[in-house]
Parts: sequence; C-alpha cells; structure tokens
Amino acid sequence: MSILAIYGSPRRKGNTAELMKQAVKGARDEGADVEEIVLRDLKMSPCLEIYGCKKDGRCVIKDDFQQVYDKLMACQGLILASPIFFYSVSAHTKILIDRCQSLWVKKYWIENTPPGQKNFKRKGLFLSVGATKGKKLFDGAVLTVRYFFDVLDMELLDPVVFRGLDFEGDILQHPEFLEEAYASGKNLARALA
Repeated sequence: MSILAIYGSPRRKGNTAELMKQAVKGARDEGADVEEIVLRDLKMSPCLEIYGCKKDGRCVIKDDFQQVYDKLMACQGLILASPIFFYSVSAHTKILIDRCQSLWVKKYWIENTPPGQKNFKRKGLFLSVGATKGKKLFDGAVLTVRYFFDVLDMELLDPVVFRGLDFEGDILQHPEFLEEAYASGKNLARALA
C-alpha cells in the first residue's frame, strides 16, 4: 500500500500538520508505505493556462510540480491536509490542485472520458481545520477536493474536519481530534489493502 501524504499548510507545526502526523502514523501502523510532501518547500507556479498539456496530459511548466505529478500518479492512496482560508483550501494546496488541470485535460479531452463516469481505483482522505464555527465552513474546500480526487480517479473517504481551531497548538487541547485523524489513516490503509 503506497500512500502519498501532502501537507498543504503554510505552517509547519500548525493544527493540520498535527492531524496529518496522526493520520500518517495510523496508516503506517496499518502497514502502509507513506511518503510525505510539504508543499511550502516546493517551487510551483500557478497554472498558466497555456494548454501545453493538450499533447499528452502532462503539464509543460518545468518546476517542482513534475515530481509531485509522478508521485500522484504512482500512489494508491492520498492524504491531503489543508487549513481553511476564506472557506477554501490554502494557496499552496490550490496551486497543486490547479496544476492538475493537466490531468483534467488528459481525462476529458485526450481520453474522452464521459463526464460523470466514475472509475475509482484509488482512495483518498482530506484533513482540515478552520478557525470559525460556520455551518458551511468546509463546504467549498470539500467540493474542491472532491473534484480534485475525481480527476485523480480517487474516491474521497469521509473528510476529517474540525472547527474552532486557529492558533498553533489549539488541536493539542482536543486529543479526540487527533485520535480521529489516527483512525482515519488506519481506515485508509485498510481500504487500500
């Protein structure tokens, strides 16, 4: 079982990073091989919409996205973690998602996959926290992630999201949240077995 864990937070020791650590530990304890990527450490341009990907479905911008693309295509499972910024994912995470427009081009233009056709061979998990307690706090982010996973041919398992966490370390006051993240990592690994 190969799982790619992508940290999308600008903070290295933030609340989503703590959730991700627990999910990764859970997956590893279940026997999965987990590779971790921290998006803030990479140099990635936003999508420039030049459609160089129309040839073969691969983005033509030469930067760190190329290595992430290969890992995204090779993994069986994905754990994506991002805090909420204005009811969506972080800028680091959104750049990654937008660069996968090349995969959308491949799937729907090059391979002519009929829209709505689901052929999920892989599975993924989304972890997130937000500072406010708004009822729809995660709606935008989860919808974005759902369509991102769709283009990756991944089934999105139940997202693990928590409200009311803003400052670094807030999550440590909620061991039950960390336990849920750990269990979600184990469940993802089991689903891939």
